[in-house]
Amino acid sequence: MQEQTTSRGKALPIGGLLLLCAIWAWDALRGDLLPGSASGWRVPPLMAEVMPLGIFAVLAGLGALARRAPRHGAKAQRSAALTGLGLFVVPVLVTEWSNAWFSPATRVALFSLTPVFAVVFAPYLADDFAAVPRHGLAAALVAMIGTLLVFSIEIPRSPSSAIAFVGVMVAAAAVAAANCLGVEIVSRQTTGSDLSFGAVAAGSAAIGLAAAHWIFHSHRESAATAGAWTLLDLVALALLFWLMRRMSAVRMTTRFLIAPLLANLAAIAFLRPGVQAGGWLGLTLIALGSGWLLLAAEGEPESAASSLRIDS
Repeated sequence: MQEQTTSRGKALPIGGLLLLCAIWAWDALRGDLLPGSASGWRVPPLMAEVMPLGIFAVLAGLGALARRAPRHGAKAQRSAALTGLGLFVVPVLVTEWSNAWFSPATRVALFSLTPVFAVVFAPYLADDFAAVPRHGLAAALVAMIGTLLVFSIEIPRSPSSAIAFVGVMVAAAAVAAANCLGVEIVSRQTTGSDLSFGAVAAGSAAIGLAAAHWIFHSHRESAATAGAWTLLDLVALALLFWLMRRMSAVRMTTRFLIAPLLANLAAIAFLRPGVQAGGWLGLTLIALGSGWLLLAAEGEPESAASSLRIDS
């Protein structure tokens, strides 16, 4: 009975992560599968990101008050705010900024570095609360190579595009660091404080993106993408913060590998494009690398940290 309970405890977070990745994959594909869904009332792109984050922050805050969840200290609240900025604000702003130089495929390929950064950062930022899967760095690199085979990278051809290229990699590192920081905070808090953490993190992200919109006056895009799908966005946010107590930071960042994998498999199934041998090899490597990160036994946090420290 205990073994069955343990297996269920491991399977539930993995199922939640796969659901989160499926939502992301559907979000990436809906323009192809549902042409014309982007027509209608138009809002700026950054405000389209603010909407679900703001709604989630309000709902999570109300939920925390209703449950009388314990409040975080000032230091934990600052860390939660930093987590929200790293998870949402930095990648969204870098994505908007890099649109002038790169296609979405290049950004997907560069964000496949996120699990690599998470493997390196976890022993430091997540302290003893995040165990790194054995051979996790090798698995993350295999999955990244697979992503490069599926999504072609546009090589920078000017100083501006080179800066944008490096900026996307920095954004991937910021997301990995924010995942590690968020897992560390939630692991230190008592059960039931997840709602408070989610409210602060999502609220800081919403405020940051709204401020960026006000400063930069971003271009306008269809709100059908933002408004009609807010419910799915809220589910995705709830899953993301729910996973922080139940999954290590490294395993959480596999969403940047699994979501593109699912999107490609769905596109192959529904759109039936021609896929070359290199593409199939890439999809296989992504599946093997991300599967290893999700399912491999985790080493002791102390040994993982010591193996990465130069002074050990």
